[in-house]
Amino acid sequence: MATFKVVEGGFYTTVQDLGRYGFQRYGVPVSGAMDVYALRLANILLGNEQGNAALEMTLIGPKLEFLEDTTIALAGANLAPRLNQHPAPMWRAFRVQRGSLLTFDGPMVGKQTYLALPGGIDVPLQMGSRSTYVRTGLGGYEGRTLQPGDKISAVRRGEKHRSNPATIPNELLPQRLDERPLRVVMGPQSDAFTPEGIAAFFSSSYTVSQQSDRVGHRLEGPPITHSRGADIVSDGIPSGAVQITGDGQPVILMADRGTTGGYTKIATVITVDLPKLAQTLPGNTVTFHAVSVETAHRLLKEQEDAMKRFKDYVDRSARTHGAGLRVLVDNKPYEAQDEDGETAAQTEPLHGDVHTSRRSITATINGNPYTFEVQVQDDGGTPPA
Repeated sequence: MATFKVVEGGFYTTVQDLGRYGFQRYGVPVSGAMDVYALRLANILLGNEQGNAALEMTLIGPKLEFLEDTTIALAGANLAPRLNQHPAPMWRAFRVQRGSLLTFDGPMVGKQTYLALPGGIDVPLQMGSRSTYVRTGLGGYEGRTLQPGDKISAVRRGEKHRSNPATIPNELLPQRLDERPLRVVMGPQSDAFTPEGIAAFFSSSYTVSQQSDRVGHRLEGPPITHSRGADIVSDGIPSGAVQITGDGQPVILMADRGTTGGYTKIATVITVDLPKLAQTLPGNTVTFHAVSVETAHRLLKEQEDAMKRFKDYVDRSARTHGAGLRVLVDNKPYEAQDEDGETAAQTEPLHGDVHTSRRSITATINGNPYTFEVQVQDDGGTPPA
């Protein structure tokens, strides 16, 4: 049996992972998640490998009927998820029971949400990736967007739910794009623009066009003038490259970008800002700010270090939860359950040097339930700051 069935496919729902690398020299795009950061965090919440395949849902999410009990995690844009008509949490793992319906009311913040399953989504590997490249029908679920009647399975099925799943700390939640400019590194063809063109690029606001898609975000605003024409001999295109077309308008290349291109590139959006760009909606405005390569590297390292600390915390919590709690009665150990009937485990730690929390524990002893008010103490496994 599959994990869930698609009742409605949503606007544009595909299976994505971190992308298809090593084949660009053959003309095969990388593809993968638009918001790599959200995909990775969703997987971390479930104890998955960070690159496991997940659903990428855009603007209007699907309606999914779960065919078995499982645990899922949602990260990315807030598309107002609902589980059986009740608000479902973002940025944390939660239990879903067989027969439940997961729906989405529509975008509140951003446009792309990721749904992770235990072990990832089970679709065939193609060229080392499960990502979908719809234009050629490559990868994912039959190489296309999800449609009513499709059935999706998790790699790890029947996995026991963690009694106290982790939540993404505030420090790791992404900033909104309107809180600061997109940071870029100049080049590789920044010398192909006039000083006036470069000044316009950094002093102007640009509006995300309705023509934006997974290939690129088209922007509309003051033209950026070339010093010697827009065309170059085609060269490689990194994610986040800012091409300036013949009419002087920017196009920022995204996940499904081609492998090469023949327009001049004034700058490249740094890696840590690409997720914010991925979540922009048509009509949103963006501005640009130049930083050095060294700054871009430092910011990326800081982000990676923070994610590693959170992953280590989740992994430690999972090991502690797996051990469960025991209640001693007349020096005999009994497995304890919490108020929801799940095996009790370490409670979520509070901030501080020593973490304590009280919990009501029920233990069934010789057929009789007993309730204990216990204090759980943890002097390790501090959540990341």
